[in-house]
Amino acid sequence: MSGPEPAWPLPAVAVPTPAVPRLDVRPLAGRTGFRAAGEVSLPTRGIWECALERAVREGEDVYHLELSALTFVDVAGVGALAQAARSLGGGRRLVLDRPPDTVPRMLDLLWPGLPGIEVVPS
Repeated sequence: MSGPEPAWPLPAVAVPTPAVPRLDVRPLAGRTGFRAAGEVSLPTRGIWECALERAVREGEDVYHLELSALTFVDVAGVGALAQAARSLGGGRRLVLDRPPDTVPRMLDLLWPGLPGIEVVPS
């Protein structure tokens, strides 16, 4: 061996911990619906699906989803949104206020002409 032996114990190396995805859902003030902030992905899907189930159960004709603070929505999250819209019936609708650009694109591509969803762009 040509080099010096390592000193024991080896110094601790700071390993960055990956950020845990978050999704915060809060009721809207002044109208029926919720505001979602963060990301919709596998770790947060349960929160997202519970919020959508509540929207369907509440029985309002129009339910607003303020989505401008979402940073990411995976295809399963958009699928849950499509399923919620299919569950509405009776002329009811979900109004998506300023969703990330990928959401209406996925809806148009995978669920074209889906009734029950209205997109209000930014």
